[in-house]
Amino acid sequence: MLDIYFDIKKYSSPLLTIAVHNGHQTRDEIKPYLNLNEYERLREEDPYTEFFTHINGNKIIVNNSRFEVDLNRPRNLAVYKTPENSWGLKVWKDSVPKKIWENSLYEYDNFYNFLKSIIDEIINAWGFIIVYDIHSYNHLREKAPASANENPEVNVGTGSLNQKLWKPVTSYFINSMKESNYLGRKLDVRENVKFEGGHLSFWIHKNYPGKSCVLAIELKKIFMDEKTGAADIHAIRAFKDALSETVPGVVHEAHLVMQTKNRPLQLPDLRKRKKKAQAKSKNYKR
Repeated sequence: MLDIYFDIKKYSSPLLTIAVHNGHQTRDEIKPYLNLNEYERLREEDPYTEFFTHINGNKIIVNNSRFEVDLNRPRNLAVYKTPENSWGLKVWKDSVPKKIWENSLYEYDNFYNFLKSIIDEIINAWGFIIVYDIHSYNHLREKAPASANENPEVNVGTGSLNQKLWKPVTSYFINSMKESNYLGRKLDVRENVKFEGGHLSFWIHKNYPGKSCVLAIELKKIFMDEKTGAADIHAIRAFKDALSETVPGVVHEAHLVMQTKNRPLQLPDLRKRKKKAQAKSKNYKR
């Protein structure tokens, strides 16, 4: 079973923060079959992202490793069976019992059933939901840091989002993050440069069209030493503060979006137009 920490105060806010790749632990039954050591797994996980969820009353934190089951991928790719699906890493030893992977997919299904129940509660309370889907990513895979042009410090993924409807929300979030004070400087915040969002975003948008706005937030691992896993507490706090500052404005913009969306369309009264046209016609004849 997945180890999930969640705290839901549905009437506190329409915002839900999620960290599905935060975890490192695995089920005991899979440990003999894992081909990766602790360090190799930690390198591709998103440690410390749980701290960024604590900006809001509704949060979900998954404490299991993505190498057990990846909740941000489609079900058929949720278990990394081949190196092509896992950064070239051979995750599993040979001859893994089928039951091991079946149990992971069972966890996958349970998670999405659980997530649906939470989203339903929040939408029933507010009429819509905003989700911060929080991740982190490596930028030191080579000897030199990856190009800053292609690796923003904050990448906001909105690939599956209805931009026509939710653009005011995404714009506010991005501008707020850009204006935040990150250790005495501004952050490089851009949209859909490195990532456009994963399966979690897609699934929510597909199942709750017009009522859901998911921002897939990828933070470059400048708040930690991505090689050793050591945390920079000051940088983590600065990122958390920057995310926290976005919340009131994002929620406000979302309310405005929904008010506009749900406002009855004011159609012109064709009868009044016809009467005015007839009156003008009579005056003209005179």
